[in-house]
Amino acid sequence: MRTALHKMVRPADLVVALYIFGIMAAELLGAKTFVITQLGDYTLRASVAIFLMPLLFTLTDVVTEVRGKERARSMVISGLAVIVLLVFYTALATSLPPSARSAGNEAAYDSVFHNSIRMSIASLIAFTSAAFLDIAIFAKLRERMHKRALWFRNNVSNFISQFVDSAVFLTAAFYALSYSVSSNISFIWSLLLPYWLLKCLMSALATPLVYAGVRFLRTDKTRERTQNR
Repeated sequence: MRTALHKMVRPADLVVALYIFGIMAAELLGAKTFVITQLGDYTLRASVAIFLMPLLFTLTDVVTEVRGKERARSMVISGLAVIVLLVFYTALATSLPPSARSAGNEAAYDSVFHNSIRMSIASLIAFTSAAFLDIAIFAKLRERMHKRALWFRNNVSNFISQFVDSAVFLTAAFYALSYSVSSNISFIWSLLLPYWLLKCLMSALATPLVYAGVRFLRTDKTRERTQNR
């Protein structure tokens, strides 16, 4: 099965495709939240995108490990370009008047696809800063640790970058000028801490995927060397 997959699609192309899928799915579907657990009066909720974030940061680490940080940055920029285009096209699609046949579904259509501009901008800024930070930290640790302890480098870079991702997004999306600074910090921190810890857990559980991804992508690099001889 693995040989057949290699014949149908190159590992490097599949990694980019998975990355584009993850970033688009997180943008389109991330508005939905679900209940994880109820602890007395406290309800822990998370976005459905929580399952995709470990995939995205795992893929950037895999590409950085095998192809280098410049290739990983290129993949991130490509993904962000897709999201920017998606946001603009969504704005266009929701602004066009519906035909008589579609008029009955217009409210539902808009409620699904017409996210606020503030949320979209917050998401883009947060993920951009976190993705590039993840690549930088992972690459620096790789250099300092002489390519050893992949699990450690992956998780440290993910924990830090996902904290930045959550902090920037929540601040940009929910900071209210009508409230005091201390009130805003208290509210954002109450959301940030449990959500970040949950992301850390998901990243730790995804560690085996990093090793699998590195092995998979290295087969493509080996094939390139063989073909270039």
